[in-house]
This record gives sequence, structure tokens and C-alpha cells, in this order.
Amino acid sequence: MFKWNLREIVVMSALAVVFAIVYLLFVQVGNVFAGLMGPIGYEPIFGIWFIVSIITAYIIRKPGAAFLSETIAAFIEVLIGNVNGPRLILSGMIQGLGAEAAFAATGWKRYSVWVLMAAGMGSSVFSFVWGYFVSGYAALSPQYVLAMFVIRLVSGAVLAGLLGKYVGDSLGRTGVLNGMALGKEMKRKKAA
Repeated sequence: MFKWNLREIVVMSALAVVFAIVYLLFVQVGNVFAGLMGPIGYEPIFGIWFIVSIITAYIIRKPGAAFLSETIAAFIEVLIGNVNGPRLILSGMIQGLGAEAAFAATGWKRYSVWVLMAAGMGSSVFSFVWGYFVSGYAALSPQYVLAMFVIRLVSGAVLAGLLGKYVGDSLGRTGVLNGMALGKEMKRKKAA
């Protein structure tokens, strides 16, 4: 059940590359929002930086899918030009662990919309704790930090969880995932 095949590795890697590019583009969007609103400007879109872990885990449904895909995406993002450098790889690992924790809590057996949203929120919590220490959130007012945290939680649930499910389901409907766990589940539901 937990052994990975070559096709799963290729799908995970391809998703990581695609979302590394998306992540790098969204850094620029976040910079614009932060320039207008301060540090809280990143929070409404923060969930986008967790999405590959949700999509990959939803498609493959094996331990490590969320963690590995997020880590690989962060590594590739550094290679293609993110100015945060190697620290970003550690951030990706932490975000992937947050999502992985939600899937682990179900024994990697449930991938409902609620579990996917919880995984996005898990990434939000893990990344926020990390960000609190490395980004100097302690210098901000407690109310501002709380507002940042709540917005990130919502963003993780919606942009990573709900949007991740939508993207996964959309890919599944094309038939390209027929050999993956999600594709097999979609076939069973269609046949029933």
C-alpha cells in the first residue's frame, strides 16, 4: 500500500515543478499586497503556497506525498530564482509537514473535502509558528498577529484545501489520473 511506483513519482515531481513556478509568481503578488497593507497583505494568498502538498496527497494517497511534493517544489523554487534561498526549502518542509500531519491523523485513508481543508490549515499552523520566529511577528501587536493567523487559516482551508480538491478532481475527470488512487476512486464512483 505504501510502496511508490514510478508513475506516482513522476506525477509528484511534475506537480512540484509546476507549482514551484506558480509559487514564485505569487511571491510577486504577495509583495504588491504587502506593499499596500503591510505584512498582513501576504495572508489572504498564503494558502496558495501549500496547494501542491494537498493536490499531490489527494491524487497519490500515500504517506510522504504532501511532505515530499512541498519540499521538492520549494527546492525547485529556489533553483529558479526565489531570493529567500535555502531557508525557503526549510519553509517548504515545514509546510509539507503541516499538511502531512492531517493526512497522518486519518492513517492516510480519508481524503474528504474536510480532511483536505484540515491539511491546508495544518500547513497554515506549522508555517505560522515558523514565521513567527523567523519573520519577527513578535514585534507586532498581538491583535495584528492574531488577525494574520486567522486569515492564514482561512487561506489554507480555501486556497489549499478547496482549490486543491477542485484541481485534483478536474485532473481526475480528464482521465490522466486513471492509474492513481484518485483516478481509481473516481472510476468506482462513476460505475456505482
